[in-house]
Amino acid sequence: MSIKWNRSWVVGPHAYVLNELDSTLTTYRFDAVAGGLSPLQVITTLPPAFTGDNTTSEIAVAPSGRFVYASNRGHDSIVIFRVDAATGVLEPVGWEPTRGKTLRFFALDPAGSFLYAANQDSDTIVAFRVDPHAGTLTATGHVVAVGSPSSIVFR
Repeated sequence: MSIKWNRSWVVGPHAYVLNELDSTLTTYRFDAVAGGLSPLQVITTLPPAFTGDNTTSEIAVAPSGRFVYASNRGHDSIVIFRVDAATGVLEPVGWEPTRGKTLRFFALDPAGSFLYAANQDSDTIVAFRVDPHAGTLTATGHVVAVGSPSSIVFR
């Protein structure tokens, strides 16, 4: 079972919280009985060589629970983390450029087959195919021009 809260996800016994201002993601062990969280890991959302300004804005967990995705505004990328099934700890798989400027929001479709990135300052929504085994993203070439997108909702 997974539950989304604003900028955080609870997946089984783990919670993932995106820390907007310092571009990190914290993994917590979730105790459903006591309702408490114990920190396990704090990991950067940025590649080691990046030195510019950045904030984050969105987090999502693949329906399989095997991958966590988080946004970078400044680096203009989506970081992909592999989830260790036993511990819940994250390991970076890579960073996919959003093909736009200022990633305001992104969303996985309900099946987890596609990810859509809303690039606020380039006025585009860019579609990516999700590899279900590796978690990686591949741009499909589909780009929708739309004025300053800020969210995506599936009905």
